[in-house]
Amino acid sequence: MNLIENVREAFTSVKAHLLRTVLTGAIIAIGISSLVGMLTAIDGIKAQIVESFAGFGANSFDIRSSGSQGRRIVQQGKTEKTYPNITFREAVSFKEEYASNGISTIFTTVSGTAEIKRGSKKTNPNIRIRGGDENYLATKAIKLLKGRNFSQMDVRYGKNVAIIGKELKETLFTAGEESINQTLTIFGQSYTIIGLLDKQGGVGQDQGSDRQILIPIDNAAKLDLRGTFNYRITGVVSDPGKIDYEMGQAIGIMRKIRQDRVAQEDSFELAKSESVAESLEEVAGYLRIGGFGIGFITLLGAAIGLMNIMLVSVTERTREIGIRKALGATPLLIRQQFLIEAITICLIGGIFGMILGILIGNVIANYIGPGGFLVPWLWMIVSFVICIIVGLLAGYIPAFKASKLDPIESLRYE
Repeated sequence: MNLIENVREAFTSVKAHLLRTVLTGAIIAIGISSLVGMLTAIDGIKAQIVESFAGFGANSFDIRSSGSQGRRIVQQGKTEKTYPNITFREAVSFKEEYASNGISTIFTTVSGTAEIKRGSKKTNPNIRIRGGDENYLATKAIKLLKGRNFSQMDVRYGKNVAIIGKELKETLFTAGEESINQTLTIFGQSYTIIGLLDKQGGVGQDQGSDRQILIPIDNAAKLDLRGTFNYRITGVVSDPGKIDYEMGQAIGIMRKIRQDRVAQEDSFELAKSESVAESLEEVAGYLRIGGFGIGFITLLGAAIGLMNIMLVSVTERTREIGIRKALGATPLLIRQQFLIEAITICLIGGIFGMILGILIGNVIANYIGPGGFLVPWLWMIVSFVICIIVGLLAGYIPAFKASKLDPIESLRYE
């Protein structure tokens, strides 16, 4: 009896005990589907989030005031040196000097609790007002639904124009009413609406992105009467491969503007936007570990069930084993026969489990956020290997027991 004959015998045994094979395979399928399903869902959700953040790209970086808005911070028992916030003029100077390297945008938050009025209608005091320039929408991958972006003239002269979020439009305007070129009141001043932002949504209950108003950054600077606004800069380079070089150039430009001395540390902070993606990958890694752990526990139960079934099979086929040994089958071939049978059952259950897991994972991922159909080839390969390992582990003890049976005693067994 050779290996090929053992494989044939395994399939014959599977067909002969079809109900037992289906039930045992179902145990394996449930374990594999839980593992593949969770990992597929995690990868699908991660892919959708990464796509949402794709506009920020790996070719951008942020420059912001050092520490918490220039305030003194205590870390490890030491009080760090304080630095003043980046001023509007410093941000403008950086934008002008960095123009030869790439595009940059200046933005700031004017208020997060503003109340906006239009005639007799007014909003709750939960509107976010943000100042930005003509590059802000493109840099932050924010889409316009209607109207136009800020022009350079709007920004340079700080005109009273605004781009509003979709929820704000629904609050201040009736259904079907045109919002473009209409006016609203911000801090007692009249602003003309020139654009309407596309729906952006938010995380959980935070839908602030749809309740925001964008005004020209120069106009926002005029509202900074006490000089407390925190101006931030996002720079974009044309070649992601030169991001580190361009960040070095940006540091040099900002140090010159801020008049940082040679031996002095940076009086500002600079960070890659891809750090968001790195943090996301770290969180996804923890989720994968948790998903793999839950799937492993399920598979452990499935392996025990398979081992029990195979032990019963050995007992039922004791006489058959005696006949095979009497015909010259070695203990190695007997072990191979039962191991191959266990692996075959695992693979049959594993294939159905992988298909079910992929479907469940994609359904969960698409339910949370619409996206494409993800086929996790890596997890399919891992699951295939796991099926073989589970088959070997679950089938070894029954196979070892079968190979040690005495042929004479086996032939007497009834």
